Amino acid sequence: MKKILLVLGLAFTSLGYSQQEIKLDLGDALVIRSLEFSYENYISEDSSFGISALFNLAKQDVSFRYNENVMITPYYRHYFTADEKWNFFGEGFVGINSGKIESIEDSGVYDVKYTDGALGIAVGTKYVANGGLVIDLYGGLGRNLFGTDSPVLVPRLGLNVGWRF
Repeated sequence: MKKILLVLGLAFTSLGYSQQEIKLDLGDALVIRSLEFSYENYISEDSSFGISALFNLAKQDVSFRYNENVMITPYYRHYFTADEKWNFFGEGFVGINSGKIESIEDSGVYDVKYTDGALGIAVGTKYVANGGLVIDLYGGLGRNLFGTDSPVLVPRLGLNVGWRF
């Protein structure tokens, strides 16, 4: 019973401020052939939490692509300005990522699959139109913490377009 009350309480408090956004990263879709969807929920006027899911559609042998094939990124944002149209923010994120990286050994070249968790920060700006259109631009960097076969750094870049409801 306590667990049910806890889950219901968290659900009601997270929906209490009632500003939520869904977004698609157009920058990644157009430049490197990947899809990133985001959901963001505001805790107050100046802070929010969200989650992003990145799916890399580019082939492994393409010269310019993310190493990550899939990345799930929960994040927390703090907004530094109270302006209704433009807001600057800082973000802390945890990126759970998996992919393949090319490795060279005595026997030749082979692909090594990895799964790792990264911790990082990003900064950005967000435009909010009166009708609900949202555009945000951000950039940051994370560091993988656990694997020896995974890349050391994980980029977090985006040009998102979405809707606030």
